[in-house]
Amino acid sequence: MPEDAQGPEEVADRVAAALEAMGRPSEGESFEELSDQVRQLALGQRRLRRLLDAVVAISADMDSYAVLQHIVEAAADLIGARYGALGVLGEGGEFVDLITVGVDAEQLMATSGLPQGHGLLITLIRDRKSLHVDDVAADPSSVGFPPGHPVMTTLLGVPLMVRGTVYGNLYLADKHDGTPFTDGDGALLTALASAASVSIENARLYQSLKHAAEHFQLRMLPTLPDLRPLDVEGRYEPASELPRLGGDWYDALTLPDGATCVVVGDVTGHDVEAAPLMGQIRYMLRALVYDHGGPPSLVVSKLDRALTMFAEPPTATLVLGRIERADGRYTLRWSNAGHPPPLLIGADGGSRFLAPAHHGIPVGIDPAVPRYDHAYPLAAGSTLLLFTDGLVERRGQDIDANLAALADQAARLATAPLRDLCAELVAGRCQAFHDDVAVLALRVPGHRAEWR
Repeated sequence: MPEDAQGPEEVADRVAAALEAMGRPSEGESFEELSDQVRQLALGQRRLRRLLDAVVAISADMDSYAVLQHIVEAAADLIGARYGALGVLGEGGEFVDLITVGVDAEQLMATSGLPQGHGLLITLIRDRKSLHVDDVAADPSSVGFPPGHPVMTTLLGVPLMVRGTVYGNLYLADKHDGTPFTDGDGALLTALASAASVSIENARLYQSLKHAAEHFQLRMLPTLPDLRPLDVEGRYEPASELPRLGGDWYDALTLPDGATCVVVGDVTGHDVEAAPLMGQIRYMLRALVYDHGGPPSLVVSKLDRALTMFAEPPTATLVLGRIERADGRYTLRWSNAGHPPPLLIGADGGSRFLAPAHHGIPVGIDPAVPRYDHAYPLAAGSTLLLFTDGLVERRGQDIDANLAALADQAARLATAPLRDLCAELVAGRCQAFHDDVAVLALRVPGHRAEWR
């Protein structure tokens, strides 16, 4: 703001002084009345500007508590109140939070707890209308103040309500200048209460959508079977932002011939479009593996052809593996369709990516493209790790460096329980995922050192 810039009140004072210097106003109106009108107009403009600033700040802040704190502070500041508070109701109708201005909320709740639902303030919830009291002590609904609470004389309050649902109340007490609350104060408080109500409702809708999305996604993932003597563990972590749905999946099953099938895949796209496609592809692949069998490359080719039944065939990357046991030794046979390579971790802490020359393209692009099989022995105590690209891809980071970091971390966890291995790898990549992540770990039986 320029150094010579002035606020509305300063401008009003200068206008009043100019009017005084000009001589008397028109008949029937005094200098004092005209000056007061100018000041009131300037004050109204100041309030409007500060209200708009508050609403803009509210709309820009996604943290619900910070939004509500800002609303209480804005209300007390704009109306000139000494005290302000916003009470939030829980799903059961009880108060679950109290945000204050002019009163130490922590100290107040330590001595008297949250509001208990009686007295003047509960009428805001019960009657669902605003409350304007000029003498709190004399009001018949008043039950006094709890220990540690300052004594208040005047009160202005409104319920927080959206579409008939009451979420709490917003109230102010005792203006700094000692004057009573006005109808204009009530209108301003009602406007801020509306913003608070919407903020609380949005926060709860956000949480509800988040929980529903997570439940839906988890229901789409399998319950891994008992593959003993092989040990298996899966982990899925949704993207950090809503709708927390995605196209990543893992699966494992025992085939009729005794072999073990493992797969990790990632449907192209995100959110609500990718999730149902992931479910369809996963079940199609399961049926092809279980009923038709054959080497992984053949199964992937059959899936490619099956996807042509879609009007717009979905695309997906995946690694399909078949683990066979012969003479007490295990061998992995796999086919890769454009997916990050499997990581093999030895019991001795060594690691390597299984990335042969024939990598393959994602399924759903060209059903005529040839698919290839690869084979590699799985030593006793070794761990096979299949994962989706969300574990190693980060904006602005080199994927090769992230793959190397993953291999190093996995090697250090070579003998850790698989549950701990998966949890550590997912937690160690990044705190905030821009893409969902699926991890499947399978360990071959054999002697291994104790993990500490």
